[in-house]
Amino acid sequence: MDSAQIIQVRRFNRTVTERVGVLHDHYLGRERPVGEARLLWQIGDHGQDVRRLRERLGLDSGYVSRLLRSLEAAGLVTVAAQAQDRRVRTVQLTEAGRAERAVLDARSDELAGSLLEPLNAAQRARLVAAMAEVDRLLTAATVALDVVAPDHPDAEQCLRAYFTELQECFDTGFDPARSLLPDAGELQPPRGLFLVARLHGEPVGCAGLKLPAGAPAEIKRMWVAPHARGLGLARRFLAELEARAAEHGRTLLRLDTNKALTAAIRLYHSYGFEEVPAFNDEPYAQHWFEKRIGGPTAR
Repeated sequence: MDSAQIIQVRRFNRTVTERVGVLHDHYLGRERPVGEARLLWQIGDHGQDVRRLRERLGLDSGYVSRLLRSLEAAGLVTVAAQAQDRRVRTVQLTEAGRAERAVLDARSDELAGSLLEPLNAAQRARLVAAMAEVDRLLTAATVALDVVAPDHPDAEQCLRAYFTELQECFDTGFDPARSLLPDAGELQPPRGLFLVARLHGEPVGCAGLKLPAGAPAEIKRMWVAPHARGLGLARRFLAELEARAAEHGRTLLRLDTNKALTAAIRLYHSYGFEEVPAFNDEPYAQHWFEKRIGGPTAR
């Protein structure tokens, strides 16, 4: 890791925390720290279960519990177990909580305005554009890739969404029964693996790797949710699967795709894959690709 980059990140963090006032116990001039204010925003109008709050904000259970107790004591939220599953707790804003959130919204708008006001129009545009880019990159950095079984609920959720998208974008539609789908065993060790990408605990993408004996490794069922595109996840999937294939001693990586998936085709070309003659009988494929691997991985 570049030490100069580390120094710049730390400097940026200090500037932001000082400028937006998160160092104060009375965030935005109210009677609570930023953690409690952030919970009020995240709970929203329809409430949240506590587990989802923890995952979305990346906080440990004990800290969230302390924040919720403080908000509950102030009459801003209610916390109750769900009737259908007593293990699941749901938090809701009270009327006082909604009023407090409205005040926080107004003061947060004022703070944002105070950041922009000293700048000229060109500087404001630059700052807002830079903030959007930082937001995008920080979001990308929070995505976790995990190996799961192909029948894991998150994997199945991704695959259902993937098949629905293929049905909509292929000229012929898409019927999984006609496709050369790998069976579950082909995407589990030692014959392969299946990755799921999660953003704030929610599955937002998947990709499988087949490692058949005596044959090249093959990428299958790579998909990224529409709202998570632009974060570099597809390229990250390719890099991860290439590295894992190389770890298993494979020197050739294959994949096939449909002509309708033009963005994917551009990605494969840019990542070093070369188009080759058909190597399988996949009825939905019009393009087949290979890449020699085993050297330094382009990430």
